[in-house]
Amino acid sequence: MNINVKRLNQNALIPQRGSACAAGYDLYANITEEITIEPHKTAKVSTGISIEIVDGYFGAIFARSGLATKQGLRPANCVGVIDSDYRGEVLVYLYNDSDSVRYIRPNDRFAQLVILPYQAVEFVEVDELSDTQRGEGGYGSTGVSFDGAQQLSLFEDYKVSEDTYEIRIDS
Repeated sequence: MNINVKRLNQNALIPQRGSACAAGYDLYANITEEITIEPHKTAKVSTGISIEIVDGYFGAIFARSGLATKQGLRPANCVGVIDSDYRGEVLVYLYNDSDSVRYIRPNDRFAQLVILPYQAVEFVEVDELSDTQRGEGGYGSTGVSFDGAQQLSLFEDYKVSEDTYEIRIDS
């Protein structure tokens, strides 16, 4: 799949993957001077690009794992969404979760873009929803502890012997 990219200035860098199997494409800071992000504050970071995403897909902007875990920097909205009909500049608002000042320098890789498919749906208003075992159980209703017997009961159809289960994956 090809994604059209427009440089909004000559210094903008095109998103690149860090390795051949990386799902995310690194976004580069298109800034002329260092940006300071105070603890628990947000700063806007320019990429200097706009993109044309194929219909049926969207761009998801995620934190770079190293920046998030080592420096506490992440997109302010946790995951940014770029719709396929958006043609403006790709901007990322970074939030500093740490208690220390953080910096973004020109051309730093500061976020990553993943192109994902989506399913367009139509919402249908109804008077009642179908029943499920979970029902209206919300946050934490399925528990946090592992109950091996309960979990394995889900695989009863695959039981070969007392301690052996056969799982088949059809391709």
